[in-house]
Amino acid sequence: MCSTNATDFLRALPKCEHHIHIEGTLEPKMLFALAERHNITLDSSMYSTIPALEERYRNFANLDDFLAYFNKAMDVLLDEEDFAALAFAYMQRVHADGLVHAEIFFDPQAHTGRGVALSVVVNGLKKGLKQGELEFGISTELIMCFVKHLPVESALEAVAEMKPFVEKGDVIGLGADSSEKNNPPSKFAAVYSLARELHFPRLTMHSGEEGPADWVRQTVFDLGINRVDHGFHAADDEKLLEELARRETFLTLCPLSNVRLQVTPEGVHQSPIPLLLEKGVKFSLNSDDPAYFGGYILDNYLAVHAAFNFPKPTWRRIAQNGIDGSWCSDARKAELSERLEAVMQQWEGKEI
Repeated sequence: MCSTNATDFLRALPKCEHHIHIEGTLEPKMLFALAERHNITLDSSMYSTIPALEERYRNFANLDDFLAYFNKAMDVLLDEEDFAALAFAYMQRVHADGLVHAEIFFDPQAHTGRGVALSVVVNGLKKGLKQGELEFGISTELIMCFVKHLPVESALEAVAEMKPFVEKGDVIGLGADSSEKNNPPSKFAAVYSLARELHFPRLTMHSGEEGPADWVRQTVFDLGINRVDHGFHAADDEKLLEELARRETFLTLCPLSNVRLQVTPEGVHQSPIPLLLEKGVKFSLNSDDPAYFGGYILDNYLAVHAAFNFPKPTWRRIAQNGIDGSWCSDARKAELSERLEAVMQQWEGKEI
């Protein structure tokens, strides 16, 4: 548990989120409502009641167990209104957490594979995010992810289909998510080569959540990707951490996700966050799939503070690294840095 002062301080910090799957913000209440709206009969063995589903989410055995629910739930997202509502609900929720910038993942293959047009997905998400930006002042970017459990050919098609949205500026990056098992980063070299040919401005990859430190090394050294989503097991290799620090590789950590998916089964205190700080590896704290993992962005900050009781200068460093590691404009970063400085001044001399 965190003190009232610590909670207020952490809420006030201007937070940037770089590892958030918009489909992972589909709360059970919205899932059931959309199913009713579209006259969809949910599988009763998985979706009996909202309380039962919430309890199931608290007991995932591993990543693949979670993905079975994550992938099935998306069947209720069918039109622009659905995607807009999903995106706006996220913005509305995280505004109360002090979020100021979000770089949001979405999985086009999960939707086009169900017959939903890509334009419906992107236009709906952009509509909801725009509404959130206007109402709450949160800046956003969209990053498409291809899913590793489908064939590489499917990923190549998905990247090629995204070209007009990249050219328009609606999508600014490429990532890769889903199961790491039997899917080393090197398997997807051609996908990232195509993304570079099509001038995707930014590249990232989920790596080192279930996979070993060597897969983080492949991601950074072999594929030339300098942002790593999760990167948890990089901490198993001290020389790799030193190299990541030298290269200023940016990790997008997800503390509560790691607990729910049994990466740190005993709690957030098992996270390598203190080691990363010691080695100078830059990272941000993120919520991953908050509807499934028991917490949005502030919940993750609070959980880390409860585990490690960091002093204010350390939190300032974490927040500043989140700003510096963002893919927004330099002007926006300067604005957010000024906001962080104002918060630190307001809290000078106060205990957390």
